[in-house]
Amino acid sequence: MRRRQFLGLIGGAATAWPRVAWAQQSQKLPTIGFLGPATPTVASPWLAAFTQRLRELGWNDGRNVTIEVRWAEGHAERLPELATDLARLKVDIIVTWATVAAFAAKQTTSTIPIIFALAADPVGTGLVTTLAQPGGNITGLSIQNVDLAGKRFELLHEIVPSLHRLAIMANVDTPDTVTEMREVHGLATKLGFEVSVLEIRRAQDIAPAFEALKVRTDALYVVGDPLTYTNRAQINTLALSSHLPTLYAIREFVAAGGLMSYGTNFPDLFRRAADFTDKILRGTRPADIPVEQPTKFDLVINSTTAKALGLTVPPVLLARADEVIE
Repeated sequence: MRRRQFLGLIGGAATAWPRVAWAQQSQKLPTIGFLGPATPTVASPWLAAFTQRLRELGWNDGRNVTIEVRWAEGHAERLPELATDLARLKVDIIVTWATVAAFAAKQTTSTIPIIFALAADPVGTGLVTTLAQPGGNITGLSIQNVDLAGKRFELLHEIVPSLHRLAIMANVDTPDTVTEMREVHGLATKLGFEVSVLEIRRAQDIAPAFEALKVRTDALYVVGDPLTYTNRAQINTLALSSHLPTLYAIREFVAAGGLMSYGTNFPDLFRRAADFTDKILRGTRPADIPVEQPTKFDLVINSTTAKALGLTVPPVLLARADEVIE
């Protein structure tokens, strides 16, 4: 997407400019490149959380900072080209999310600071050296999805007491989703589940994956990434028609008709990514900013989907939910 997207508030009292030496020496505003692996519709709430926090920190788009946004529309193959486009513009920071997008930015530039608002396993995938000392020009926030898989199974079992057979859907072209798929598969096996894996690489693989699921399954665990996220409505529709309860790590999958999610609060991570951005704009090197882990987690349940599946959500679980979608 080539057009500029101005996200700051128009009008109002002027905000004092942060004292950045290079900004004072040039009339060119510092520029933040926002690389979105999904679609504007999908990720606009996260971008809004990011820009709102920037305003709180004194950075207003079009006034004392410029934001250039590029969307891959769920097509991971477009990420290198979009990252190169931002580098060509000589942006001062690239902000993105999802390991595949962070790698695209990292492979494009070794000098422009990069912040990932979330990544599943930044150390295990080689995105950073360590959490405490990320090294190079990249840092950000880890979502530690695999660590929460056991808790997700525990919560799902409260809704589906007969849970014994589990299917896992994952985009096997993305390294971190493959890692999560394997970890979830191993944990499910240890818990005594029979596991089937639905491997996808593109949107066209989703429907055939459901058709190939010939063995009766009690629930579907979907590994989140830009591909499954962008196509979450289709996944939920097919799961519902197959009478499959769905388990996710991301709230928006449940808002689109999934049964339940338990995971990191994404808007909170994007707000914290703005804090990282502020530090870098004020002169801190990415290598000196440790990768942080999530502190806020949400349990979200779609009661309408539960009813459609003939499931009864225990009142005690509804009471514990951070959000119940009717």
